[in-house]
Amino acid sequence: MSCVLFKELESVYGLKIGIATLNSEKSLNALNMDMIQLLTPQLEAWQKNDDIALVVLEGAGEKSFCAGGDVVSLYKAMATEVDSKSDPDNYIESFFSAEYKLDYLIHRFEKPILLWGNGIIMGGGLGLMAGASHKVVTETARIAMPEITIGLYPDVGGSYFLNKMPDQVGLFLGLTGASMNSEDARFVGLADYFIKHSFKSDLIEKLLLTKWGKTKALNHDKLSEVLQGFQNTSGKPPISEVKKHIDLISKMSKHNALSDKVNYVLNIEIEDKWFNRAQKGLNHGSPLSAHLVFQQLKHADGMSLGDCFRQELSMSVQCGRFGEFQEGVRALLIDKDGKPNWKYPDLNSVPDEQIAPFFESIWAKGQHPLQNLGKD
Repeated sequence: MSCVLFKELESVYGLKIGIATLNSEKSLNALNMDMIQLLTPQLEAWQKNDDIALVVLEGAGEKSFCAGGDVVSLYKAMATEVDSKSDPDNYIESFFSAEYKLDYLIHRFEKPILLWGNGIIMGGGLGLMAGASHKVVTETARIAMPEITIGLYPDVGGSYFLNKMPDQVGLFLGLTGASMNSEDARFVGLADYFIKHSFKSDLIEKLLLTKWGKTKALNHDKLSEVLQGFQNTSGKPPISEVKKHIDLISKMSKHNALSDKVNYVLNIEIEDKWFNRAQKGLNHGSPLSAHLVFQQLKHADGMSLGDCFRQELSMSVQCGRFGEFQEGVRALLIDKDGKPNWKYPDLNSVPDEQIAPFFESIWAKGQHPLQNLGKD
């Protein structure tokens, strides 16, 4: 069976709704290359098809929309590629290039995209979610960018959307991998509506009874109106943990150096399950990744979305070469010993000259795989 299922439902007024379902429940719908290669051309086709009024993007099953990218396949590629510099078509570059092109397509999609954010939404799943025009989260939504735990950094457009969050929140989430609930996601701008998962079938039925037209802007408005109606009857969402701790988080701005910001967070004495878990994530994450997150957001401040993805592709490929990413995946998902052997034991031992190359393009001028992103 296909790893992505597509169907088109005809509304009572003639226009259709395209539905794409990530279909890999066993892997919690982890985003793999096959999914990307199926989703991209289908979304492009729906974009051009005047009979399609809007698109719904969902995950199969009850547990997850998408738990992240298929890092196990990336690990295998990293373990076999001796010198990726000599192989311009290596899997890591190909995977991230294709993933970022898909994410960008969703961000710039002209028609409404309703993303049904139920269950686990992490990493690559958040990359799909962030660009959707209408982002719905349910009572079981659990959202995070936990890449620091595997020696990576918040990619898939994190450079762009983390910088748009309230003061220091994007940095805090990137450094700690802290988990967000539905109301957290709405507070930081990663979701628009809270709707109970049990209302999903009723929502689809309502969409099929809506009079969609050929005017994209009006279809956006009509979808917003429908979703607002369901949100109004969905009851009270959970309390936002990020909002609850915003004063503590925003005080990171009093410190300029990364080490001072990290020490501030780690030394906060508080008995709070959510915040303590965030502290633990920061303490056990890769020190190199912490530097990458810090510099990533600095470099990307004010960048266009296309430039953010171009920067991230270079960073991601170099993470694959460096070895920290491979070791993080090994410890978490391959051997599952939970004991990554990071190259640098703490923040202060990471030399500045080790960080700078991550922000330099590894391709000759005019050869960047994403050079045309946002320039057509």
